[in-house]
Amino acid sequence: MSGINQAALETGGNTSAGFFSRERTVAGPNFNRWLVPTAALAIHLCIGMAYGFSVFWLPMSQQIVDAPASCSNLGLLQALTTTSCNWSVAQVTYVFGIFIAMLGVSAAIWGAWLEHAGPRKAGCIAALCWGGGLIVGGIGVMQHQLWLVYLGCGVLGGIGQGLGYITPVSTLIKWFPDRRGMATGFAIMGYGGGAMVGAPLAVVLMNHYSTDGGTGVAMTLITMGVIYAIVMACGAIGFRVPPNGWKPAGWTAPKDAKANTMITQGHVHLNTAWKTRQFWLIWGVLFLNVTAGIAVISMASPMLQDVFGGALVGLADRSAALSEAQQAAVVAAAAGLVGLISLFNSVGRLFWASLSDKIGRKNTYYCFFAIGIVMYCLLPMWGHLGMAGLFVISICVILSMYGGGFATVPAYLADIFGTQMVGAIHGRLLTAWTAAGLVGPLIIAALRQAQLDAGVEPSLVYDRTLYIMAGLLFLGLICNSLVKPVKPEQQMSEEELARERSLQKEDTVSSNAETAARGSFGIGGVLAWLGVGVPFLIGLYIALAKAAALF
Repeated sequence: MSGINQAALETGGNTSAGFFSRERTVAGPNFNRWLVPTAALAIHLCIGMAYGFSVFWLPMSQQIVDAPASCSNLGLLQALTTTSCNWSVAQVTYVFGIFIAMLGVSAAIWGAWLEHAGPRKAGCIAALCWGGGLIVGGIGVMQHQLWLVYLGCGVLGGIGQGLGYITPVSTLIKWFPDRRGMATGFAIMGYGGGAMVGAPLAVVLMNHYSTDGGTGVAMTLITMGVIYAIVMACGAIGFRVPPNGWKPAGWTAPKDAKANTMITQGHVHLNTAWKTRQFWLIWGVLFLNVTAGIAVISMASPMLQDVFGGALVGLADRSAALSEAQQAAVVAAAAGLVGLISLFNSVGRLFWASLSDKIGRKNTYYCFFAIGIVMYCLLPMWGHLGMAGLFVISICVILSMYGGGFATVPAYLADIFGTQMVGAIHGRLLTAWTAAGLVGPLIIAALRQAQLDAGVEPSLVYDRTLYIMAGLLFLGLICNSLVKPVKPEQQMSEEELARERSLQKEDTVSSNAETAARGSFGIGGVLAWLGVGVPFLIGLYIALAKAAALF
């Protein structure tokens, strides 16, 4: 069989469309749906490095050796263009805020376009933006131009984040109607685990590129940008979409309406979905869950050190002065907690999303909020009693549900609004993440500082904040309880659905539905899973090795 005929077989027979068009990604008979999660993981493991960018903050603030005394108290506007003064850690950390802001904005703006363009084109553009953004940011560090770092890593990289994050969602849900939660859990687990892979890689590269007086940050960003662009493009090119009407062999959609009242049998258009009560209730659910989770992520390391202090190294008096070696051991223990957080944030995404296939999305969020309220209220008590082990376990449970919330929400949206435009709807919903990522840390930092200024002991300043987070989760519990199925009149009519499918080029390939994607897993499947699984397992090993310092 010729190469052209083989390509036609794999893409449903359409060779007239452009390589990046959605029609060219329609699966042929030899495709296996279990290859799709590997393509999604390839993208999410790369963009998930956003969580690991903290490894760059300190080195980026030390680029200029022996900076002049006039550089002290340098303002942000001056820092944007200075070539002779170091940036402060606070100034470079704004990159993360820009990431999150642009992620939500780009996902909301281009979500509908993505549904029509298809995952291959969107994924390749995401690869160019994320990889290219890191390269531009690296050049900014090399030229010591902070504005260029913001533009590259922050703005351009953030657009790549948003497009890359939502690219696999709609495709995975359509390939796994029988396991919606598990499918999206696989992909979004990659985002949570991206830092476990990327942060150690960044450290190795910085050590390799560092010279006398140099930090190696610039070349590290450029190198990782190239690597990520290639890996993400490979993942995007590997995507296939099922033809309209495709379903797994032997599977039939549940017909018992009483048992599936939260799962719509129709589809809601994006222009209608975001105006519904259900959308904004789920927006509130995600916003409140993320805000509470960020509280722990942003202060986990200092909280452990402030609350337990010398107890982490076996001292009876937690407030006792520590030797240099003891202080180093406490810092190592706190770093171990950060490693555990990355682990549970990642693995919790797959666990909770898969569980939601069994107990339902709404019940899963009930678990997040009910268990979360208990965990947040217990944390101060564990601190007062000096029970560091239970304190760490509680934080790990909280972070597993933080990640689980991200992984479960796409399937929740598919249940409520149908699968036809779920990727675009998910893109709009991610503005809740942007809001929580920008507002949450500011509120938490302000609460902590206000209590310190009022003379509260460092070991006690977190109590009130944690109780407030429990209160936010209670509000989330209320929002979740109010989510009901959409009304039939809010769903697309047959004519509207046919028009939307024609825009996605799904109206011309339904004849392939019975024969598509019936191929074996094969050696290709093994290699694809090894390609994403080996880096993830290496990152997992490193995270566990760091966590060992806690014990």
